Amino acid sequence: MPDPDTLLSPAGLAGRLTSLTRDLVLIRSTDDRPDERERCFAFVRNHLDGISGIALDEFRSGDYTSLVVRPGGVERPEVLLCGHLDVIEHPIAGPFESKVQNGRIIGPGAGDMKGAVAIMLELFTRLQRFHPGASVGLALTSDEERGGEDGVRYLFDEAGLRCGCAIVPDGGSLNELTVAEKGILHARLISRGRAAHAARPWLAQNAIDQLIAGIQRAAEHFRKLQPPELTSEDHWYPTMALTILRSPNEAVNRIPGEAEAVVDIRFTPPFTAAELLSTLRTIMEPVAVEPVISAEPTHLAPDELFVDVTREITGNPVRRVRASGGSDARFICRYGIPVLLSRPLVGGLHSEDEWIDIASMATYFQICETYIRRKLGLPQARVAD
Repeated sequence: MPDPDTLLSPAGLAGRLTSLTRDLVLIRSTDDRPDERERCFAFVRNHLDGISGIALDEFRSGDYTSLVVRPGGVERPEVLLCGHLDVIEHPIAGPFESKVQNGRIIGPGAGDMKGAVAIMLELFTRLQRFHPGASVGLALTSDEERGGEDGVRYLFDEAGLRCGCAIVPDGGSLNELTVAEKGILHARLISRGRAAHAARPWLAQNAIDQLIAGIQRAAEHFRKLQPPELTSEDHWYPTMALTILRSPNEAVNRIPGEAEAVVDIRFTPPFTAAELLSTLRTIMEPVAVEPVISAEPTHLAPDELFVDVTREITGNPVRRVRASGGSDARFICRYGIPVLLSRPLVGGLHSEDEWIDIASMATYFQICETYIRRKLGLPQARVAD
């Protein structure tokens, strides 16, 4: 009989992670499908069945569920594995599906972040089975893609969740550790004009024209914020992207009196959300500007032990990178908690052909396993042949 603390062979581990990821991808856990999000949580609970001595605490904020799993009696785990079960919607009829091709799992949400959730589930399960009571927790939320306010923010700001450090495999890469993230400002732009028949445009104040003019002024403002000395690969400056543009008008011969848009602004220090919101309101006048989501830039302080373990296992240097995207890490690090933000190799995020590299999943699992064991003083597992 094999040593119960022997890690599966790389091939065996990769097979388990692949099966678990593909099962998770099948669940269409999008924002507009609360029943499917709940089905995803049921899947997680079923996977954790049979592990004795753990406590599963469910939290609810707004319409969103979060699940925190810890060893019994451990309120503040030394290491918290943190991820989200929600994925963005795609115009695909029927259930989401995946395929394995060229060493990758390809499917909606595979890289962001069903594959990473599979790794965390398998890692937590293994550690608690072979080292009951090990100070490792698992937190899974269901609203990260819409901002995380009812998920990780709620858990840390209102439910009082704390940990020694958090592993959030939702940014960076296998040998890239994120140390800074841009701030986020999502703003709704509301244009009110005067409707009229399209044959008499002089009687109208076109809400769409007014909105587009303001957006063009704002876009030009943000273009001027790009430092000329930066290379095309260095995006560490504020940006604005128009993501939604709509009007309730459906008549082809009517000039609309109402229109709205949404812009996604990502920004770097020393800019603040309040400063950019004020600037945007001035630029967009007479269009009204309402904040939807705002978060300041984030500075992360990764544990050097994790850096050393990553370098040792991959055999490659570790780069510290700054990210244009945001993650739930921002809600954790503001409490002075170190956040480790890296992940397996992924690509095509938020597309139907999103993918995660299977071999790198096994490598990332080994990185996290080794780091946790060293941090907690647990014996290192032997990798099976």
